[in-house]
Amino acid sequence: MQPSSLTIVLPAFNEEARLGAGLDELFAFLDADAARATLPDDVRVLVVDDGSSDGTAAIVHHRPEARPRADGSPGRLRVMTVPHAGKGSAVRAGMLASDADLIVFADADMATPPDQLVPLIAALVDHDVALGSRIQADGSDLRATQPLFRRQLGRAFHALASAWVVGAVRDTQCGFKGFTRAAAHDLFARQRVRSIVFDVEVIYLARRRGYRIAIVPIRWSDRRGSRMRARPGLALRVAWDLLRIPALHRRDAPARAAKR
Repeated sequence: MQPSSLTIVLPAFNEEARLGAGLDELFAFLDADAARATLPDDVRVLVVDDGSSDGTAAIVHHRPEARPRADGSPGRLRVMTVPHAGKGSAVRAGMLASDADLIVFADADMATPPDQLVPLIAALVDHDVALGSRIQADGSDLRATQPLFRRQLGRAFHALASAWVVGAVRDTQCGFKGFTRAAAHDLFARQRVRSIVFDVEVIYLARRRGYRIAIVPIRWSDRRGSRMRARPGLALRVAWDLLRIPALHRRDAPARAAKR
């Protein structure tokens, strides 16, 4: 059965300066013929405001896409505000709140261009989980444009993550991932990690639960302005979260019945 609805979840923490431009770019694509021809008919955007102290929520409320439709049904855009607990917590809240057939989460700054929804959604025709990857089919890596210290941290992170929990998945941290509703609700209901390591946990769970996973090379650009800072405390938290993932889910068995 062809999916008829899609929700795009955008986690946002103090994104007042960048969110408006990102939503402009996203809705320009969604209103274009290419999107109408390839995406489900009903596409909704859910911004999860992670306890922002700026005008992030107000940006959404004032958008024309947030207004009710002519028939009185909700608009295509809404905001959900949750207490500040990190990106993993915001994504989890948004994924579990959606009842669409397909659910994607993406970065609010549109570092991955909206037209990359097309190959991601296409992969969900015969997969349960689609992981965007900045590593291209020819082996080139779009993360090469990041600052040197970010690349070095990424290599160390991947070495530990691949050896411990995610196997051959080479780009766990790409902020562009899609799921069927059944897979999203099963996986994110089990998610326990709230730090940036939540992507690794979700991939680990998807593999352990037996879901069909597609790796989808996507276009991406390094949008500066990240609030992540390399601090000793963060490094220890990341290492701890990585190491405890298998213990958190030792009771999670394969979920054949949870697949489509």
